[in-house]
Amino acid sequence: MDKYKWSLLGVFLLVWIWAAINPAYPHDWLLENYLVFVSVPIIILLGRYFKLSNTSYTLITIFMILHVIGSHYTYSEVPFGYMLQDWLGSSRNMYDRLVHFSYGLLLAYPMREALMRVAKVKGFWSYYFPIDIVGAMSATYELMEWYIARNVDPAAGAAFLGSQGDIWDAQKDMGLAMLGAIIAMVVVFLIHVKYDKNVWKELKESFKIDRSDAPMGEVSLQKLMKKSR
Repeated sequence: MDKYKWSLLGVFLLVWIWAAINPAYPHDWLLENYLVFVSVPIIILLGRYFKLSNTSYTLITIFMILHVIGSHYTYSEVPFGYMLQDWLGSSRNMYDRLVHFSYGLLLAYPMREALMRVAKVKGFWSYYFPIDIVGAMSATYELMEWYIARNVDPAAGAAFLGSQGDIWDAQKDMGLAMLGAIIAMVVVFLIHVKYDKNVWKELKESFKIDRSDAPMGEVSLQKLMKKSR
């Protein structure tokens, strides 16, 4: 890792250490930090073989910092969330909404970079699939939240779930994550429109079907069966 990546890791560790000291609800802190314990080592290890841009690592770090701040107070009691509540005239602490929105806004670009470099996604699909993945991952996370909250101490589960009495909390969280991803991809697209002369050509070509294209399903299965004989 270069100095910039070490500095990002250092800043995150400082915030994480602060968040780990006397958290408001220790059991909830532990539940929230399973994400940190799994994702941070994976990001560091993958970086040895597949390095993202500094932009992507910066966006990931900002999101992880927002997450560990929420783990210190619990998402429903973060002081800044009460400020947002007053500004927006809401009846609830809005920090969890901010983090779900930030998930899409901050992580859609790293997803796009990985898709373009690994899956060779181009044109329209390079803007669409990050939004699609954000939506899918948000839904998966909400299912994990439900399962964990159901199977742990009720007080810790309620703090971890953070629905604050809103029966549509999961749907709103997923919607905000996708909205954040849409905004991120629109911004990236507009940057390409300004600086990339081939952006419209790539969009058009991404919908073209190759002349050698053929149906899959039973057609491709028959071909495989013939080859195996």
